[in-house]
Amino acid sequence: MASQALSMAVESVRTLFEGDPVTRKQVSFSIAIIALSAKMAKADGVVTVDEVVAFQELFEVPRDEAKHVARVFDLAKQDVAGFEAYAAQVKRLFPDDDDILRDVIDGLFHIAKADGLIHQNEFDFVDRVADIFRMDPRVFQGIKLRHVRPAEGDPYLILGASSDWDNETLKKQYRKLVKENHPDRMLARGIPEEFMKIANDRLAGINQAWDHICKEREI
Repeated sequence: MASQALSMAVESVRTLFEGDPVTRKQVSFSIAIIALSAKMAKADGVVTVDEVVAFQELFEVPRDEAKHVARVFDLAKQDVAGFEAYAAQVKRLFPDDDDILRDVIDGLFHIAKADGLIHQNEFDFVDRVADIFRMDPRVFQGIKLRHVRPAEGDPYLILGASSDWDNETLKKQYRKLVKENHPDRMLARGIPEEFMKIANDRLAGINQAWDHICKEREI
């Protein structure tokens, strides 16, 4: 029953947005993220106020659409079942866009840690989504470290680098990541403005990892 109600709610949101294929693609993406976010919040057995707030930080929707989005979220958060289908939908929408898939993983971690603790079921949830996205394990591990242990995590892994690289190669990698993850560039890729918090958090993690390497190497 809940699953049928969720499907109906999803369709009610989708029909609000008729128009060009790009718009429909963005709407489908947003719906999938809303459902994934709700099920992520439910993964540890209970949806906390902090997790709802974290979701709202990522999806500050227009007032006239808020009730529809809230209904999708409320129905999706009733259980975890079906989350793999939404993850697969995102992968189908952006099969070769690793940046957007990484944004989604970042967003899920943002919600998972909102209550101060990432439960093992939440780790398993995000791990499974990353598998469906066919994400490079090293890339996923770098994202995970940035959220779980930003201070003591491997700074080279966070930068997608190796401790064997020389200083100049490391600098090029750092500058490349800063450029790729600048909020303006994310907006240019068509990422919703609500995801700018993810961009800012990611950039902060990159800078923190670089500062750690600079101190270690006395660059």
